Amino acid sequence: MSSTLLAAPPSSPRLLDHVRERIRVKHYSLRTEQAYVGWIKRYIFFHDKRHPRDMGKVEVEAFLGVLAVERNVSAATQTQALSALLFLYREVLGIELPWLDDLVRAKKPRRLPSVLTRSEVSALLGAMDDPDVVLPARLLYGGGLRLLECLRLRVKDVDVSRREILVRDGKGQKDRVTMLPESLVPQMQVQMETVRQLHAGDLANGHGEVWLPDALSVKYPGAASVLGWEYVFPAG
Repeated sequence: MSSTLLAAPPSSPRLLDHVRERIRVKHYSLRTEQAYVGWIKRYIFFHDKRHPRDMGKVEVEAFLGVLAVERNVSAATQTQALSALLFLYREVLGIELPWLDDLVRAKKPRRLPSVLTRSEVSALLGAMDDPDVVLPARLLYGGGLRLLECLRLRVKDVDVSRREILVRDGKGQKDRVTMLPESLVPQMQVQMETVRQLHAGDLANGHGEVWLPDALSVKYPGAASVLGWEYVFPAG
């Protein structure tokens, strides 16, 4: 999204802190948190920094209407902004907004998605020569993984013997099992061994801890140093 789209300066830290706290209580993703906080800032700035508690249906419709009419945002973008504001009022301020009957909706395009053929996918993957990219890209296609699902894979969630990958906290905050393609097993075994050696070296140097979700670091002290929690594709 363009940074110039109704860009806003920092707003009330206390209100935004409450927003972040509530989002984390609800276990929303970090990207959702960033998006919601951004839209709430824009909304407050759009109405001359008035407190949202002093505004309501009319102000929400005015803000979202400008997005659709003047900014020509997509229907998905407007829906995200609406979701952020509904979350603010319902979950943070405890206010139920009346149905937004007068809201000008962004138009949803009637387009069919373009899908690559098998030969086109094969040509695309065959053109990749960066070893840090090839395996993740093939997993996206062969295992049906989304980009962040792939990059957040932990060692313990890849079962080479069963040819399975456990995707945790995927879309809709749901877990699911997907396949590990037979053709990628040798590459995955090499990657897992690379991670094991890297982790062993980090531990020897007094490092090697990884971020754990929720309160697992409290429930399982020392788990952050266990190989199983390491990322399959660690960042540099």
